[in-house]
Amino acid sequence: MHDPTRPINAGDITGLILAGGAGRRMGGQDKGLVALDGRPLAAWTAAALRPQVGRLWISANRNAERYAPLAERVVADRLAGYQGPLAGIAAALAVLESPWLLTSPCDTPWLPADLGDRLGRALAADAAADLAVAADPERRHPLHALLPVRLAHGLDAYLADGGRSVRGWLDTLRPAVVTFNDGARAFANLNSPADLKPLAGSAAAVVGAG
Repeated sequence: MHDPTRPINAGDITGLILAGGAGRRMGGQDKGLVALDGRPLAAWTAAALRPQVGRLWISANRNAERYAPLAERVVADRLAGYQGPLAGIAAALAVLESPWLLTSPCDTPWLPADLGDRLGRALAADAAADLAVAADPERRHPLHALLPVRLAHGLDAYLADGGRSVRGWLDTLRPAVVTFNDGARAFANLNSPADLKPLAGSAAAVVGAG
């Protein structure tokens, strides 16, 4: 359990953009580098996360030199073969320099500006919770999560036993769930080229050009 007597401040949080996948639904493209309105998807996500954290990292298994300008550190998986987002989270937890990790997939450019703050406040209010995860009124979004570094050992053990399911791992934990009513786009995943086409020209109007 975390220490409920200590507030969770942005400076205590490292943001982690999850961009380490194989991009199968993007035809094998590195999804975080696919452009939306002339900027890589990961750049939109970085712009949304950076004000909410003390430092920003990216989980990536290729094109590290292209991701490097977007964050302070690019972390590759320790497991070979694109083992899924939990492998990226585990790799970051293994070298984390702060007590908290705020995660987000690279293809969610319209994140709430108070994502980290609200997840942190939920943990402060629930001393028994292991981590906090975001939800919308219809479902949870378990990769939008705030978790403590102490979960590293358990996650490593889960992966070593062959576990790869994010929801399966969460079933071993007690999450605090925070529901956001920020509209359908807040946690929208842009998984394929077809998802991107209708959005051309709309991104800057939603999150600003910065």
